[in-house]
Amino acid sequence: MTRPANVKFSQTHEWISVEGNTGTIGLSDFAVQQLSDLVFIDLPKIGQSVKQNEPFGEVESVKAVSELNTPASGEVTAINESLKNNLDAIARDPFGAGWLIKIKLSNPDELTNLMSGADYDKLCESENPN
Repeated sequence: MTRPANVKFSQTHEWISVEGNTGTIGLSDFAVQQLSDLVFIDLPKIGQSVKQNEPFGEVESVKAVSELNTPASGEVTAINESLKNNLDAIARDPFGAGWLIKIKLSNPDELTNLMSGADYDKLCESENPN
C-alpha cells in the first residue's frame, strides 16, 4: 500500500494529516496488518481534549487490545461514526474511509515531533524485518 505523502506518523503507528488547524487521525496500514482482524473500537466523544502521545481510545482485534494514542494535542471535533458498524474500512482504506477522529489542533508545533513517511518506513522495517 502506498502511504499518502501528506501524513506524519507517531512511534505508536497512528497517522495525522493536517488541513488548516484540523488534524485527521487514523491507524496506519502497518498497525492494522499487525493487529489482524479488528473486532471493536472505542473512540472519544466530540469535545473531548486529547494530548499528544496519550491514549484517546482502544482498538481490539482477535489478537490483542491496543491503545490508540494521539499524534497531536487538541479537541475532538469529529469521530468516524461509520466505524461503529463496520471496522473493515480501517483495513481496506486506513488513510481514507478508515480515519478515526478529527481534532482542532491546540499546538501545531507538536507536529515536528512526528515521523515522515520515509522515517516511518524504517520504523516498520525494524519492527518486522521479514
